[in-house]
Amino acid sequence: MKQVYLYFENGVYMQAGAFGAEGTSVGEVVFNTSPSGYQEIVTDPSYAGQFITFTMPEIGCVGVNEQDFESTGVHCKGVIVRNYQHRVSNFRAQDNLDSLLKKFGAIGITDIDTRFITKMLRSKGAMMMVASTEISDKEELKTILQSAPRIEEINYIKDISTKKKYIHPHGRYNAKAFQYNEPKANRKKIACLDFGVKRHILSELTEAGFEVEVYPYNTQAQTLIDAYTQNEIVGVFLSNGPGNPLLLKDVHALIRQLIDAKVPIFGVCLGHLLLGIANGYEVNKLKFGHHGSNHPVKNLGTAQVEIAAKNHNYAVADSITEVAQVTHKNLFYGTIEGLKYNNAPIISAQYQPKSSSGSLDSGYIFEEFHKLISK
Repeated sequence: MKQVYLYFENGVYMQAGAFGAEGTSVGEVVFNTSPSGYQEIVTDPSYAGQFITFTMPEIGCVGVNEQDFESTGVHCKGVIVRNYQHRVSNFRAQDNLDSLLKKFGAIGITDIDTRFITKMLRSKGAMMMVASTEISDKEELKTILQSAPRIEEINYIKDISTKKKYIHPHGRYNAKAFQYNEPKANRKKIACLDFGVKRHILSELTEAGFEVEVYPYNTQAQTLIDAYTQNEIVGVFLSNGPGNPLLLKDVHALIRQLIDAKVPIFGVCLGHLLLGIANGYEVNKLKFGHHGSNHPVKNLGTAQVEIAAKNHNYAVADSITEVAQVTHKNLFYGTIEGLKYNNAPIISAQYQPKSSSGSLDSGYIFEEFHKLISK
């Protein structure tokens, strides 16, 4: 097996086995606690610029297939796994993870102590790392890492967001029929600003009764306001996406204009953070972020605990309760997971409702937005 060499910004140097693409790559290392769904995770655009450490020790056994893509490809820098299984054992498999990573230039790292890496990240925080199948010298890797920009300094969204508008074609995936549901009739059209949207989120919005038209992230605010005032759309959805929300100054201004125009808005993940910033509140980077499909979130309205998928490195400051009601809380860390704004038709969620992969507990929030618009 080919070897790969890792250098972390805290000085840790490691050697491991390699699969996937070859080369040298710099990114931020995070860990993901999901027990399944690695294809959906590596094709989630929100992981752009990151290496994903899987706490699940066996990765690769179910292969990959065309239906489980969450975007057009792999956007993460690479994956770190305890044991990669090249031979697949699933009737839906059309290829393997090794081939998928090679196709999109992502490095696979295996035969390494992922428990050590996870504990290090929990203790020291998410950190930058360089991985190389070409360079083994520790000092050379250190120089490469120190000269590379940090993830907080890079706008990945400009490359990930769609370049032209399109209508999402189907509802949610029917696991019994092995196909996507047809859209419902008499749908209300909403505009989705694409910061790196996951396909399953678009499918759930469609399933809830919306016609979803996806727009580039840098669409002019007036275009959306005009579409709303002329009854072409009934609201705007702000999608998930990667990177530092504080970099997106133009988007902050765009959302502020939508708020002032009283356009109904629903934000998820990055969209949730951007709404907080547009309302004048801080967002703070978390120590190691929240990544996984098995996080407990409490619905404060019903007192029910929902198992939700999460993939974010930032959180809205608690002071936002001056303008919004907290609807959901993370039971692991106490961070705000859901908001309903007091004097505006706006709701948001930090987690990923009806997650893919993951629990279906929180899928009702799409219907909640539909009800909000109907009022």
